[in-house]
Amino acid sequence: MTDPIVYGFPRSTFVNIVRLVLTHKNVPYTFHDLETVMGKPEHLALHPFDRVPILGHGDFTIYETSAIVSYIDEAFAGPKLTPQDVRARGRMNQWISAVNSYYYPYMIYHVTHERLVFPELGIASDEKVVAHAMPKVELGLGVLERELSHGQDYVLGSELSLADFFILPSTFAFSLTEEGGKLYPKFPAFSRWRERMENLPATKKQRSILPRREPILHAREWANSHRPKY
Repeated sequence: MTDPIVYGFPRSTFVNIVRLVLTHKNVPYTFHDLETVMGKPEHLALHPFDRVPILGHGDFTIYETSAIVSYIDEAFAGPKLTPQDVRARGRMNQWISAVNSYYYPYMIYHVTHERLVFPELGIASDEKVVAHAMPKVELGLGVLERELSHGQDYVLGSELSLADFFILPSTFAFSLTEEGGKLYPKFPAFSRWRERMENLPATKKQRSILPRREPILHAREWANSHRPKY
């Protein structure tokens, strides 16, 4: 069967989750950049809800990041990232859901968009959005800090799981903001986890092939469709 194809745009947090998992499992893949067709028929034919990533594998196409990485972990050889133990698997899925519901929205939609994405397009930051998000971000980091303060290397213990790769891209993007730079040193166990994750061969390899950071042109629409109102 042919190598899988990842559809998305390079700076997408969730696209990078998929690419990290594929890289960690040493699965060759092709990246198809949708930046110029986001929201257009070519994109919507792959993802009717106007999001990324999408994975194509032969005649099989699947969207939604948690579904994609579960498929990758089962369909391809390489180190398994899903625990066999039912309780550990439940905890992993709890963390994935938490990223989707709490970490990503506040770290990325609320802060990173306002501090990085919109200013790169000449759109002023909305300070109310940032101010609303910061207590939520600090709460989330506190939860991670408690989880990682028991001496383990990864969120589930001694072994990497899909949960770690879900958390990493949001926390990386947030680290590029002034708020992230000030907040992270308050959470030493989390900071050690980040350093460990950033130094994984898969992370280094994936980062090395990314293009230079450019403005996300289709994000102009996010100021209307994605921006919270406070």
